[in-house]
Amino acid sequence: MTERIAEVSRNTAETRITVRLNLDGSGKSRFATGVPFLEHMLDQVARHGVMDLEVDAEGDLHIDDHHTVEDIGITIGQAMSRALGDKAGIRRYGHAYVPLDEALSRVVIDFSGRPLLVQKATWPEAMIGRFATGLVHEFFQGFCNHALATLHVDSLRGANSHHIAETMFKAFGRALRMAVELDPRVQGVPSTKGVL
Repeated sequence: MTERIAEVSRNTAETRITVRLNLDGSGKSRFATGVPFLEHMLDQVARHGVMDLEVDAEGDLHIDDHHTVEDIGITIGQAMSRALGDKAGIRRYGHAYVPLDEALSRVVIDFSGRPLLVQKATWPEAMIGRFATGLVHEFFQGFCNHALATLHVDSLRGANSHHIAETMFKAFGRALRMAVELDPRVQGVPSTKGVL
């Protein structure tokens, strides 16, 4: 089997980011981003996606977390796209429902080659510690645009913003795991077009 591993670096005037991703890992993760809540969420993605993920990031955190969070999403999306290659043999679609106490989220993903994010959430609190809940959307938007994926992220219920975000990221990891899994019954690219 070809290794599905990627390392991507992205350097701008606002951020410097390196992502290492192994789709067939064991759920190991390491982060140095300066954004603790995002690291907590990305650890959920690695563990529930059963993929190895490392992120090193330096960003303009003296302004706020926006550029760093968005650019981490972009760079993980780029690494995902590179690790998937031509997408031959993958399941392509993935979905998951994940609860955490009173919160419940659903994530559905399609590695269609067509980037689109639909996210629906009502956040009881605007901030989770120092992390603005609006940055969840920025992360997923950056990911979609560069992984070339259609992604639906829905908070179905929840009274605690931390719980809502955590169910989203756990469900995202589970949906990723399903979508990128190699299906022995699939020959070539799973599309009637012959390309994704």
